[in-house]
Amino acid sequence: MAAACEITATEFLWGTRRQNLLLQRHSHAQKSRLLWGTFHVRKPKLGLSNRGTSLRCRAQAKPRAVVSGGVTSPLDEKSNLVQKPTAEIVDLKTEQCFNIGLEGGLSGQKLLVLKWLLQETYEPENLGTESFLDQERRDGINTVIIEVGPRLSFTTAWSANAVSICRACGLTEVTRMERSRRYLLYVKAGSALQDHQINEFAAMVHDRMTECVYTQKLPSFETSVVPEEVRYVPVMERGRKALEDINEEMGLAFDEQDLQYYTRLFREDIKRDPTTVELFDIAQSNSEHSRHWFFTGKIVIDGQPMSRSLMQIVKSTLQANPNNSVIGFKDNSSAIKGFLVKQLQPVQPGLTCPLDTSIRDLDILFTAETHNFPCAVAPYPGAETGSYAPWEDPSFTYPSNLASPLQILIDASNGASDYGNKFGEPLIQGYTRTFGMRLPSGERREWLKPIMFSAGIGQIDHIHITKGEPDIGMLVVKIGGPAYRIGMGGGAASSMVSGQNDAELDFNAVQRGDAEMAQKLYRVVRACIEMREDNPIISIHDQGAGGNCNVVKEIIYPKGAQIDIRSIVVGDHTMSVLEIWGAEYQEQDAILVKPESRSLLQSIFDSKAIQRCHSSGLPPPPPAVDLELEKVLGDMPKKVFEFKWIDHEREPLDIAPGITVMESLKRVLRLPSVCSKRFLTTKVDRCVTGLVAQQQTVGPLQITLSDVAVISQTYTDMTGGACAIGEQPIKGLLDPKAMARLAVGEALTNLVWAKVTALSDVKSSANWMYAAKLEGEGAAMYDAAMALSEAMIELGIAIDGGKDSLSMAAHASGEVVKAPGNLVISVYVTCPDITKTVTPDLKLEDEGILLHIDLSRGKRRLGGSALAQVFDQVGDESPDLDDVPYLKRAFEGVQELLADGLISAGHDISDEELGLVLEVSRTNLDMIMGKLHGVGVSAEIIGQVTATPMIELKVDDVTHLNEDTSYLRDMWEETSFSAGKIPKIGFLCGFREEGLKSRHEPSWKLSFTPAITDKKYMTAISKPKVAVIREEGSNGDREMSAAFYAAGFEPWDVTMSDLLNGVISLQEFRGIVFVGGFSYADVLDSAKGWSASIRFNQPLLNQFQEFYKREDTFSLGVCNGCQLMALLGWVPGPQVGGVFGNGGDPSQPRFIHNESGRFECRFTSVTIKDSPAIMFQRNGGQHIGYCDDDGKPTEVYPFNLNGSPLGVAAICSPDGRHLAMMPHPERCFLMWQFPWYPKQWNVDKAGPSPWLRISLIAGEVRSFVVSEKASRAFGG
Repeated sequence: MAAACEITATEFLWGTRRQNLLLQRHSHAQKSRLLWGTFHVRKPKLGLSNRGTSLRCRAQAKPRAVVSGGVTSPLDEKSNLVQKPTAEIVDLKTEQCFNIGLEGGLSGQKLLVLKWLLQETYEPENLGTESFLDQERRDGINTVIIEVGPRLSFTTAWSANAVSICRACGLTEVTRMERSRRYLLYVKAGSALQDHQINEFAAMVHDRMTECVYTQKLPSFETSVVPEEVRYVPVMERGRKALEDINEEMGLAFDEQDLQYYTRLFREDIKRDPTTVELFDIAQSNSEHSRHWFFTGKIVIDGQPMSRSLMQIVKSTLQANPNNSVIGFKDNSSAIKGFLVKQLQPVQPGLTCPLDTSIRDLDILFTAETHNFPCAVAPYPGAETGSYAPWEDPSFTYPSNLASPLQILIDASNGASDYGNKFGEPLIQGYTRTFGMRLPSGERREWLKPIMFSAGIGQIDHIHITKGEPDIGMLVVKIGGPAYRIGMGGGAASSMVSGQNDAELDFNAVQRGDAEMAQKLYRVVRACIEMREDNPIISIHDQGAGGNCNVVKEIIYPKGAQIDIRSIVVGDHTMSVLEIWGAEYQEQDAILVKPESRSLLQSIFDSKAIQRCHSSGLPPPPPAVDLELEKVLGDMPKKVFEFKWIDHEREPLDIAPGITVMESLKRVLRLPSVCSKRFLTTKVDRCVTGLVAQQQTVGPLQITLSDVAVISQTYTDMTGGACAIGEQPIKGLLDPKAMARLAVGEALTNLVWAKVTALSDVKSSANWMYAAKLEGEGAAMYDAAMALSEAMIELGIAIDGGKDSLSMAAHASGEVVKAPGNLVISVYVTCPDITKTVTPDLKLEDEGILLHIDLSRGKRRLGGSALAQVFDQVGDESPDLDDVPYLKRAFEGVQELLADGLISAGHDISDEELGLVLEVSRTNLDMIMGKLHGVGVSAEIIGQVTATPMIELKVDDVTHLNEDTSYLRDMWEETSFSAGKIPKIGFLCGFREEGLKSRHEPSWKLSFTPAITDKKYMTAISKPKVAVIREEGSNGDREMSAAFYAAGFEPWDVTMSDLLNGVISLQEFRGIVFVGGFSYADVLDSAKGWSASIRFNQPLLNQFQEFYKREDTFSLGVCNGCQLMALLGWVPGPQVGGVFGNGGDPSQPRFIHNESGRFECRFTSVTIKDSPAIMFQRNGGQHIGYCDDDGKPTEVYPFNLNGSPLGVAAICSPDGRHLAMMPHPERCFLMWQFPWYPKQWNVDKAGPSPWLRISLIAGEVRSFVVSEKASRAFGG
């Protein structure tokens, strides 16, 4: 196994200053450090539900924390909570326990299967139930053992996957499997830990939302917890006081107007006492978060009623510029008119069938969300400074109920990344900003409640842009994962200033995610929508804050419904009616369907291994919720909000005259909003789906500089969509109107580098994050909205959706700390040609000229800029977008240059005055200047590009900077590397940091011109069939199918359940492909469950063995599929001593963890040399291996991410027919999928890449037994 990086107990405790920061954070981090004992089964004397047995297996682990506070953090960051036990604890050891619930006993054979699943594959001798830690205690050492694990009432997603694996292997007796962690604390001789110290340590190492302390070894999963009964609140007797009391007890966030309205509603209108469930329901569905009272309310400023609400102001942009909008201001997302394209999809959606292209009218959609409250409380589950300074100001106090700024930065991004990676969703754009300062007025402004912003760009079939209306007799169906006691009251809690609510209620309101379940849900919905006119879904709504309180009412309104609350599938049988109805358990949607579609839906659910429930009559009286929707969801009274304009004290920017350019750069280049974002981008999958045409990294060194993200609509068309972000919150501290205009300007100066259909086609989502109801903020927000509306209308663009988070403040040390008001503008638009996109990396060497388009017309205001921030100031005068029409002309002028191919590189200027910098060819300079002048835009030559890696800055012939490019780049990367060191405790960051200093452009060589597959193969009536096989949690199947389709094959979408159930046989196929992803969420190890489902099902194993032996077949496994092939003994295969289907054989290749210990997404360089693999055959054969920038094989990180010996990146069977590889060729078989390639290649960016050539090379081989068509496998 990969070696652990060990730290001292003191460092361990410093690092674990928050709950859930240990081994349980990432299952893969745990598995790489397990040392196993011997296996033993307890006798079946322990009960589970009075009819089962319990097994308990243990594995020993070395201590290694996932640290957020940092091992080297300043002392004043350490909390007293952590310091207290540190002096007494001198060391610690850990072990992992598997607690297994059974229905009946296991046979000897089944015990062997279970043992294989739980043990480390290649070290089967080390597994057992005899505790390693108990042995230490028997030696008489002064120790304490603490065990933590999932709540007994809470079935985890990990357990659900483990049970699915067991059942796929025939272990139907396994009903539940949970992991717990035991900590052996070595106490200083002569000392003893007090109860409160033990409790403090336990609090640091578990998530109190989903876990608990085990005071004894578990005999079973039984619990004595009884679901809480529904209560009535005595409003008829006690009136408003009863509502006030329950409001505080349950954290309902009712304001003065709410209390008045609901008191009158129940006492005078309904005339009965409400239930606690009804009040909770009302609080969630009518919270600010859900109903946007502030945006739709009446605004009064300085006693003067405003003529329009905020919602009317924002919507006025779409009314003025509707143009291409097809969905606007709807509940889920917005959309604009797209293109007719050829989309690859199943011929018979929902069934096992081939994929083919068909003409579809696909519109581009966009949605944006914020998870500010959850990420403040529990950063990882919720998602995802100047030079030489700590991340948090030592003089500032931080609320105990909220996470630290650095923890939020690391953990929230980890949560978002991990979720996207496992779901199979690329993360291709973003922004990062930090701020904490006491202003001249003495007011502290800081994001104690952070912004965790996420947005998605995608597409929708035009026939589905309108939801159906609810009708009598339709079924309300909930699809997705089971209900859990998580996210309770999220709608109300996120509508409050942090600190107003009880800390425990805050934590209860944080939702948790299950990416694999979300992917299953997505596949169900996709199967339905690909049926087009036969789509059984009438209407759909995602479950968010408020759970069923919101989603059910939203989907049935204006009709009513009878809902059987107990028909909802639960993962926690102790949940009360209130919790089932109100918890925000994720990965659930509500859909409306006709009764006659029930059997069709059930067949789709079964094929995707997803649960569903439906309404089936009314539960026994009295009902928990019995309300007329119109009175609690319909046209309710508008709220009134009164504010005053406040003129804040300001001070001019004061920078000492002696400060040099270099001194300023040292500060600015390290600021998180400016510096490299490599620590964020490397850990996210930026290419999954194979439809990403532009992501964050650019150039040969994959620098995180891209301004715009671009997606393709299909694998065969050049149309797509582009999106970009603009936000300027620090400017808002000086001038909210300027902030709003600059946010729009930044978004457009980021978007301009992708060729779009027209500026008038641009639509946007506006996300508002303000402490809106606090002094001065409401009026500032109103000013910003007015300026935003005016600028957008003048530009000809519009807002068509958005979100608001209006309680962006937190209590700290007796003061309310407001976040800087922020408006995030996310623009999106259609692209007629995704290949016409330019990136910021300079390309022309000595032929390049740099042009500056100054959108401020010579003004140099620096208030709220990055320069001001790093000198701990804000300034007094904000930059602004003074000439909106000029921005419009500049945008359209640059777009014309893009269309003509006259720009080679470009980047925006946005953290001070707005501007654009273009790299153009010296040869075309006069033409370019003429085109710009022709549209009324001025451009100034500010520099020239050189082949020499130096940056020289002169002003009036006086040199102010003359420095190596690598030195300044390293300075820009430094903050990112520092942030990256924290979760890894410095492991390997030094290699990456030092290595980047000597990096240069990779020496890729291309000896041929890539060509598309011969037309005779593409149009053949009978094509060779290839089964693209996936398991639960796999992703990448569509791009793999597209790659084989482009090579002239007939790809079939085949699931493991199809094979297990006999729906289809491998006898029908010439080739099979095992795709990548995270099968079973990597539970029990990567591809372990997938391989077990084959190995321990003899008929299926026989089928795979027969396919393997057929001489006219081939196979390919990529990433997770590569790991599967090794575990199966598929490669190198039985010919070299392995035993097919007997994974774990010592002769088999062994996959261990990456050198970095976590998922990484990089565009790697590989060499291809001699090998028998038919997919690499040409002139004697080839093999694939990782190489450095000079093309030499390497084991050095980060060129070789996993540290494989000799740089091996793929292995094959001796006859070359079966190939397993870790890189993903299916994500770069088209040139536009490449994030960079040498200009010397001179290839068509709209055409195939060299990787498609691999399949054509295989087709040229005639000497193999494999037939010509079969050998045209896509490889490489």
